[in-house]
Amino acid sequence: MSLTIQEVAENLEGEVIEKKTLSIINLINEGGLGGQIIIGMLFILLVVALYIYFERLLAIKQGAKVDDNFMNQIKDHVTNGKIEAANMLCAQDKSPVSALIQKGISRIGKPLEDIHTAIENAGRLEIYKLEKNVSVLATISGVAPMIGFLGTVIGMIISIFEIANSGGNIDIKTLAGGLYTAMTTTVAGLVVGIVAYMAYNHLVVKTDKIIYKMEANSLEFFDLLNEPA
Repeated sequence: MSLTIQEVAENLEGEVIEKKTLSIINLINEGGLGGQIIIGMLFILLVVALYIYFERLLAIKQGAKVDDNFMNQIKDHVTNGKIEAANMLCAQDKSPVSALIQKGISRIGKPLEDIHTAIENAGRLEIYKLEKNVSVLATISGVAPMIGFLGTVIGMIISIFEIANSGGNIDIKTLAGGLYTAMTTTVAGLVVGIVAYMAYNHLVVKTDKIIYKMEANSLEFFDLLNEPA
């Protein structure tokens, strides 16, 4: 017997269709305590990675600021015997390049081998300062996906546990918590890992440019010392 439109409307009256909305907050809440702990750890790693990236980026940009006329001024001062003026110029510049040149100027009068060793040691120190905490980004880029996969394993364990306790009646709603944990932590771990990896490589490229400037200016300074009087 077919139902009339009115009867169908009466049957549907009072029924509430529950529709889940896909949002980050809901996914985290549905993931349970295990998923929330993993997400919290990944969030902390993301904050640390972003802080290191922007702090190092500002420091590297500051270190990259070298006056184009810097070496010409150094050459004029050294050639004219104004060692103290050259030293003051380096002290005012406060860049990795000027730190190397200042170390070389302080050794003028000693054998070239001693000057070369002093500049090399100063260069290692300046590179260490530029690369401070950058290795942490590399660590985060590797650890974050692993933590995400740990959440995946926890989520799958929760789902298997629910299946075992369901008495053979498998309900997708019962498995939802474990599946939410598995999927959300995996995505979060990959996102944090990708962000940290990109940030690390960008800082490495920026640092390499400064190192190249340091080497180029050091060679120019040695050429100046080797010029005949």
